[in-house]
Amino acid sequence: MKIRTFITFVCLLFLMPVWAQLNVDMESEPAKAADNQHCFNCHANQIYSFENEVSGMTERKAMNPNFIFQPDVFYQGVHRHFACTDCHSPDYENFPHQAELRLEPMYSCIDCHGGDEAFASYHFEAIEEEFGKSVHASRHSENFNCWMCHDPHSYKAMTRSNFKISEIVTYHNQMCSNCHDNPVNFQRISDSTKKPLEQIHEFLPNFKLHFSAVRCIECHTPAEDTLWVSHNVLEKEFAVKKCTECHSANTMLMSSLYKYQNLEARKNRGTLNAVFLNESYVIGANRNIYLNIISLVLFGLTVAGILIHIFFRIKKH
Repeated sequence: MKIRTFITFVCLLFLMPVWAQLNVDMESEPAKAADNQHCFNCHANQIYSFENEVSGMTERKAMNPNFIFQPDVFYQGVHRHFACTDCHSPDYENFPHQAELRLEPMYSCIDCHGGDEAFASYHFEAIEEEFGKSVHASRHSENFNCWMCHDPHSYKAMTRSNFKISEIVTYHNQMCSNCHDNPVNFQRISDSTKKPLEQIHEFLPNFKLHFSAVRCIECHTPAEDTLWVSHNVLEKEFAVKKCTECHSANTMLMSSLYKYQNLEARKNRGTLNAVFLNESYVIGANRNIYLNIISLVLFGLTVAGILIHIFFRIKKH
């Protein structure tokens, strides 16, 4: 019985990340895999071939890199049970594709998830409102939509999950660096050029360490109680630059990066400090109150001992 329990525990441990994405059945086979294979026959490869009905010859072409999508990545995302034509025109089933299909409007998250009680916990309406106030929305046209950051062909719901903090940080920061550290992608929305992220953040003592430990949005968005991830990206002048905002006992990371883990720890009668100790070390935030008291007592006794020693030395002379 003990062996069976141990095996079950190990299986659960490895399957946790798969079950993590709320409202998505990650166990059963993708519902539309057979239908999608027609698209992946071309769009999962760098080279595709087709019969040219005019010349009667078989031609081989290079696929546009922006239109290459891997099935295994797609089926690990939140849209794993979707058919390509759920979001794209059914006319795409015909090849060659009609040129005007590229001009079809893209759905936004709110088009499908707005007003849906099944997704009420995600607060999509609040996200849309926050995004409307962000620098992304105010500085750019309506062409800047959800998919500029959240690729529908691969997006995972990372935050409210059992993913490790390091995995969440890497995944979210990659969204930002895809544009802000990629000159080609950045010029899709701007005529200006962008300095390397490390140069922009040269005021940080160790940019690479920070970039691997916390998300960009920790410093570039205001704290938000309702949403797990704030979408109101602020102007750079309003970014957090005070070290004590994170490196203190009441670190703001408790209400942002560690929010979900903090709530889960409380449910299990644990403490947030356990999350810090297990996954990361944040200077100034990993303090133990009892060790603080002991250190102060020892410091006080040391000072008292020095004063007493000085008193008797003076008295002796």
